Amino acid sequence: MASSGKSQALLPILIGGLIAGTLDISYACIYSYLRRGTKPWVILQSVASGALGQPAFTGGAKTAALGLAFHFLIALIAAAVYYFASRVISFMITHAVISGIVFGICVYLVMNLVVLPLSRIPVKVPLWAYPWPSLIGGLLIHMLGIGLPIALVVRKFSK
Repeated sequence: MASSGKSQALLPILIGGLIAGTLDISYACIYSYLRRGTKPWVILQSVASGALGQPAFTGGAKTAALGLAFHFLIALIAAAVYYFASRVISFMITHAVISGIVFGICVYLVMNLVVLPLSRIPVKVPLWAYPWPSLIGGLLIHMLGIGLPIALVVRKFSK
């Protein structure tokens, strides 16, 4: 029966993580291009720079692909965290909208206060120094593009 539990978890984690990852990276690429003219592959390389540091920006398509893989891995981990937490906290299923929004805020805070400061990303800007459009946009995409879709997918597969 253990494999049945694993297979039940796999689909909502994959679907939720892939939807959230797609929405988030799309937002990052569009926002960065419109605000600063940054090309999408540079955004992907910046994700890879979390592990590789500055050399990620000279790695071409390989480090952009690695950044995309890291990005989706993080989204899948977020979906897994939500899924397994919802097995213990039923409120996350019965109140998926509010739970997803709060979860998105939590993901944003963990990424910006824990993951990024511990990473090798070359330029580290403290959360309180973000320009308002970046802060608000970042919070909104995490609430509505990451937390909410993950919560709704997990709820759908929990019935």
